[in-house]
Amino acid sequence: MKFNKLAIVAASAAALSLAACAESEQEAQEDLVEQQAESQEDLLEEQADLAEAQGDEAAEEALDAEADAMGEAGDAAEDAVDEGM
Repeated sequence: MKFNKLAIVAASAAALSLAACAESEQEAQEDLVEQQAESQEDLLEEQADLAEAQGDEAAEEALDAEADAMGEAGDAAEDAVDEGM
């Protein structure tokens, strides 16, 4: 969980610096949500790596699949936003 707290702090710092760059509040919030989702995806990938190292292939595959699904959902959402602009 130490990684998760670090990711939240990093995402918060990034959001603050984005706000300082005169971005709108909505854009900063969207960026924060995106960064938090990416951090969660990274955490799942790290957990999958740990499960693999511990020899738990089923858990590794499930965690990898969940991380992949999060990544694909994020990509689809980003594409939808880009098409709407």
